[in-house]
Amino acid sequence: MKSVPLEILCCPVTKQPLREALPAELKAFDPELAEGLIREDGRVLYPVRDGIPLLVASAGIPRRSV
Repeated sequence: MKSVPLEILCCPVTKQPLREALPAELKAFDPELAEGLIREDGRVLYPVRDGIPLLVASAGIPRRSV
């Protein structure tokens, strides 16, 4: 993810901007995730695997309710 400018990435569903998720945010979605991009509204996270963001609608993870 280091070489991809986040300004050009967006949610494939809503087109909202994405940003790197903080560690606490990753845990709120899936404790096993090491890296991800979170949608501007904070409701959906897209995982990053081997440095590649999975930006397809089916890969989006909704925030877990507690």
